[in-house]
Amino acid sequence: MLCCSRHLKEGKHLNNHHIYFPQQPVQAIQPGQSTVKNSPGKTPAASFDKILQQEMNSGLKFSRHARQRMQSRNIELDSHELERLHSGVNKAREKGSRDSLILMDNLALVVSVKNNTVITAVDGENLRENVFTNIDSAVIV
Repeated sequence: MLCCSRHLKEGKHLNNHHIYFPQQPVQAIQPGQSTVKNSPGKTPAASFDKILQQEMNSGLKFSRHARQRMQSRNIELDSHELERLHSGVNKAREKGSRDSLILMDNLALVVSVKNNTVITAVDGENLRENVFTNIDSAVIV
């Protein structure tokens, strides 16, 4: 139930669990009219199962921060290295890890295992005297 602004200003109905939306006019909905609006250019939402399956099969994602670090440090991963990284993430997942440090050759990557996302990347020159926090596992591949 909506409370009118006059009652709110007078102090009435404040304790009756009424909700006051001063900038949102109430509009009638016609029978058969949808209240869900899609963003322009977007298709209706897919089923949860379909989205979940796509995410599980999509492989690793790289956060914006990780992409910036890799670009600034000239770190490039070929398909073989990506496969090794994916294998390390899967090993961490099998052990129940959530956030893991993946050590691969002269490279360290912090990965959110539960989100399947590389969070940051550090190469050999920057590995010295570095402290990695908020991880629950380390995998050497």
